[in-house]
Order: sequence, then structure tokens, then C-alpha cells
Amino acid sequence: MNLLEEYYNNTNEENRLLSQHGQVEYLTTMKYIHECISQLASPSILEIGAGTGRYSVPLVKEGYSVTAVELVPHNLDILRSKLDGTEPITAIQGNALDLSAFPDQSFDLTMLLGPMYHLYTLEDKIQALSEAVRVTKHGGYILVAYCMNEPTIIQYVFMGGHLKEVTEMNSLLTEDWHCKSEPKEIFELVRTEDISQLNSRFPLDRIKLIATDGAAHYLSELIDEMDPDTFTKWMEYHFATCERQDLIGASNHTLDILKVRS
Repeated sequence: MNLLEEYYNNTNEENRLLSQHGQVEYLTTMKYIHECISQLASPSILEIGAGTGRYSVPLVKEGYSVTAVELVPHNLDILRSKLDGTEPITAIQGNALDLSAFPDQSFDLTMLLGPMYHLYTLEDKIQALSEAVRVTKHGGYILVAYCMNEPTIIQYVFMGGHLKEVTEMNSLLTEDWHCKSEPKEIFELVRTEDISQLNSRFPLDRIKLIATDGAAHYLSELIDEMDPDTFTKWMEYHFATCERQDLIGASNHTLDILKVRS
């Protein structure tokens, strides 16, 4: 068992997006998934790194045809447990780095809402995005989620009291405070310029780069205590600001919405 499997076998990924502050990321991601779907006629959808089905299952229950690929067997078992066998979904074990099971231009919408969290080398990131581009139809959409660098510096290093620890371990940070992730840290952290440099290698046009949770993790306790009316207002504020590029790098998670050139 590798570090990633061990992490997800012992982490309740379902709960992360079910808390009220976690709903900010979920509702935002679903909003923009539906925006892309609205531009497509009878879309075929691929989710790479589908996890426990937090996105694939609701989409398939809405009637969309979904193929869900997940690396970790434990997550795949949970995903399948949510299905009754009548849904138009194919759920298989697979790796974002090798989608050879699918022909070129198979899908209208391809989603990588988790794999880039756990790919630590530029070569692997290029391979994952290359495979996503290959299996997506020309004119189709690719949605890619990332974990951002600055929230970890602010929340873990300074707010969490780990400054001495990370500064004494020179292997964890660059001189300009970019985290240097390794598999043992589980999550790979990027900046907006890293994302743009990766995209520049492919025939892709960016539609939008979204701050999917914005300030939600900074204010998690406050948001979790909000009454329904206040939370509704918070979501209105979040949706009004989540596309503002001056705020993107401070969000814990981002969603890159890309279109494959025809």
C-alpha cells in the first residue's frame, strides 16, 4: 500500500465536502460544471480521480452519462456503494497518467478534480494533462482542480505555529516561500503561474480560473456556525468574487476551466 492509498483509507473524504465550509467548494465546483454542461449537447463526461463519487454520482443521477476513473480501491468501493445499478455510469480503477483504455476524443467534458493534488513532478503533471487533452473532443472542456501554495504558508506555517519546523527543514521551502511537496506530504501545492506554465504546453484556451473555496478555510469555524440565511448570503458574496483574479492565489483550491482548441 502506498502513501496515497493509506491516506484515503484513513481519511473520511466525504465529510470534507459535507461540512458547511466544505460546501463552498462543492457548490462552486458544481456551478461551473453545470455551466460547461449547458454548452454541450448530450455530453459524455469523464471524471479522472473520481474519489468517492462526490461529483460523479450527483451528475449521473441527473441523467448524464459518466465514466468515473479512480486510483484508490477504497474510494472506488464507496463510489459504487452509492449506485443501484440503473445509473448510466462506468466506474473503473485507473490512473490519470495512463488513459489508454479510452480512444482519442472520447469525451465532451473531462474533469481532473483530484489528480493534480498528488502529482509531484512536472513530468507527471504534463502526462496527466496530456492524457486528458487526448481523450477530450476538440471544442470540449477540461476542468482541473489544484491545491494552492499560499494558504498553506499562511494557515499551516504561521497560523498553525509550524514556522520553526519548516524553516529548519530547508527541503520544504524555496527562498521565495514556495512549498516543495513530496509524496510523504500527500498534497502538491502550486501557484497560478505554475498552472499557466503547464497549460502553455497544450492546445488549450482558458475560459476561467476560479477560487473554488475562497476564504472558506480561513473562516471555517465561522462559516460552519452560520444560520442558513447567513450562509446563503456568504455564497452570494463568494460567487460574486470567486472569479476575481486578484484573489485566486489565496484560495485553498482552484478550478481551471479549459477548452480544447478545435
